[in-house]
Amino acid sequence: MTGKDSLTVEQQSLEVEYKKTGINPSDIAALRRWLKTQPHLPEKYITDLDLILIYFCCYKSSAVSKEVLDLHYTLKTLFTNIFHNRVVDERIIKTLNVVLVVPLPIRSYDNNHVVYHKLIDCDTKNFIFSDVIRVVLMLMDLRQFEDGTWPGFIILIDLSGVTLGHIAKLDLLTVQQLLYYLQEAMLVKLKGLHFMNAPSYVDKLLMVIKPFMKKELLNTLCIHQVGSNTLEKVLPLEALPKDAGGQYKTFEEAKNYAIEKALANKDFFENENKKRVVESLRPGKPRTITDIFGGVEGSFKKLEID
Repeated sequence: MTGKDSLTVEQQSLEVEYKKTGINPSDIAALRRWLKTQPHLPEKYITDLDLILIYFCCYKSSAVSKEVLDLHYTLKTLFTNIFHNRVVDERIIKTLNVVLVVPLPIRSYDNNHVVYHKLIDCDTKNFIFSDVIRVVLMLMDLRQFEDGTWPGFIILIDLSGVTLGHIAKLDLLTVQQLLYYLQEAMLVKLKGLHFMNAPSYVDKLLMVIKPFMKKELLNTLCIHQVGSNTLEKVLPLEALPKDAGGQYKTFEEAKNYAIEKALANKDFFENENKKRVVESLRPGKPRTITDIFGGVEGSFKKLEID
């Protein structure tokens, strides 16, 4: 595998993943056999690493894995404003000049992978929420391709620079789709959603997102007020970027690295775009957005908190 600071990423080794997770290759082969019986799913583009990510985040349950696999690719097909035609183009580069996405080099104290997010261009006219989420999730997929599984995953959002004007631009369609994907179909064991440098009006942000959050995610939500020292109970503060009080890269270095990495991995996203569902081939009735949000599907993937 390439080193973490090389730009063109290579897929994490399956051998490493089997050893790391204790997953039996025969379980992945069984999942593959089932996948071949599902004509609507993009079986020829789904890799064994994809199947390992699914099986691991579903706590090695074959039944849950099948449901989450179907839902993961279904949502990536139906949620077009954040997943359709993912290409590294001018719009993506512009967005990477607005939002910083930094996988931190040190794990949390309970061994979870932490990704730090922050606005670096705080001009509200440059803030397009759906584009920000599109970029964040693109880089997330690229990172998982490179790293494979993580014991758990923490989302850390630095709210310094976020204004009421930004909160007013959170379109509810994207908020709803993001939080549904995050809770039901993202291929991670989500262990925390942390907001740091929270301003006095953070309640306005919470009013927007809480209606779409289930009890399990609400239980992992942590608000770290401006000036508080609560975050240092979660992870070593030196893991943060230099401009955020840590010892890692500066914001400028992290931004440039993210842009260069995205540009170096255009092929990855071209291939990822093929992993979509053909609803007309689905046995039974095709699924629609109405099915997803009509409350009839239930919850397959639980957030499990250790």
